[in-house]
Amino acid sequence: MIRFSNGDAMPLLGLGTWRTTREETYSSVFEALKIGYRHVDCAFIYGNEDVIGQAFSDAFAQKIVRREELFVTSKLWNDAHEKADVRPALQETLRNLRLDYLDLYLIHWPVALKRGIRFPSQADEFLTPRQAPLAETWAALESCRQEGLCRHIGVSNFTQDKLAALLQTAGQKPEMNQVELHPYLQQPELVEFCRKNGIHVTAYAPLGAGMADGVDRVAVLKNPTLLEVAQKHGCTAAQVALAWGMARQTVVIPKSAKASRLAENFAAQGVTLDESDMERIAALSCNLRITTGALWTVEGSPYTMSYLWG
Repeated sequence: MIRFSNGDAMPLLGLGTWRTTREETYSSVFEALKIGYRHVDCAFIYGNEDVIGQAFSDAFAQKIVRREELFVTSKLWNDAHEKADVRPALQETLRNLRLDYLDLYLIHWPVALKRGIRFPSQADEFLTPRQAPLAETWAALESCRQEGLCRHIGVSNFTQDKLAALLQTAGQKPEMNQVELHPYLQQPELVEFCRKNGIHVTAYAPLGAGMADGVDRVAVLKNPTLLEVAQKHGCTAAQVALAWGMARQTVVIPKSAKASRLAENFAAQGVTLDESDMERIAALSCNLRITTGALWTVEGSPYTMSYLWG
């Protein structure tokens, strides 16, 4: 578990819900709750929050889990960054998830789109940082938290520089930064900056596999070092990657539509790596980013790769 300043606990292992079909999403969430998962990571743009809400409702009705035992994260999409749009976007997510509040609500990307644009294809579908300042979007999140619509607020895909800028204007500092982290993209400077500033970190794509920006799969789990460490501990390479992430005190949110894989990932909590294991895995870092954000850098866009990642 990690703990927020008010004492709320968040499990270090959660279930990711990106890139699964609606049918798979319902069964994976419901099965995960039966296995013992108590943390589910969602986002409006995934297009499956209503199905997740049904799984939650059924799990509550069958007394598999109580709402207060469950930690639910969701994210504000890029077309709702203007101050007046933030609260309605959160309320829509709550309706979809059949919840009265979120445990954590994040700004999904430091990128703003015009209302109704899900994925841009041309430059005039964006809002510039001046038209939709992150400081104003953040202030709206603060208001939602004060209203009780979410208990904690944070960001996603923010660099150290963007976090530092937000800290200068925020009434409440972000409590979480969700970023891509796995043995091939370890981002130690960003993780340390967050730690020093009391910002927790969630690792998406913690197994190094994904489908984004033309990358079908990165074979982190076939890495000889991870396989050797797995053999040493009598576990799988996936469990090693997850245990490594949790040993760094970063939250990990692997996804799977298979019950056996859900159970395998959950069991990673029982794997304890020693210092030599951690050192060997640290040596694998090669700054390989799966989710590059290229979608936000179409010709004429106000956003560039330099803006996104520095």
